[in-house]
Amino acid sequence: MGSSGFVLISLLHSVIAITTGVLMMFYSREIYEFGHGIETANKLLGSNPHDQLLIQTSDSFSGLLLCVIGIFLFMVAFVKDSKFQSFFAKGCVLIHICTAVWRIYFERRLEDLAWDWPRQVVGDIILAASWVLFLVYSWREKYD
Repeated sequence: MGSSGFVLISLLHSVIAITTGVLMMFYSREIYEFGHGIETANKLLGSNPHDQLLIQTSDSFSGLLLCVIGIFLFMVAFVKDSKFQSFFAKGCVLIHICTAVWRIYFERRLEDLAWDWPRQVVGDIILAASWVLFLVYSWREKYD
């Protein structure tokens, strides 16, 4: 799995990040309605024009950051250094675990999002597990 696994996982995560970023930038209302329902989406999108503009700007910037992360993952996918791949994968595992912990401790306290965090935590754990899988297989290849 070694190097080809790193390329595959990096490209998969790149596509996920870019797709999510584009959806956040251009279709945030639809994504909120699909993920949370119309009533909760209306609450999350703000109650007055100033709040709505602030939330739209925040969503667009977050989406742009996700697109940049996706492009970064695309570029990193083709690095052939196995030590860098291992270091990068460990960092990605840490980021995904930290995100899951953040959701558990903080996002569940928001009453409008309280029922949604378990699904997102599972997603974070699956993304982290893909990097752990790469680390296990690269470790196995190294010591076999």
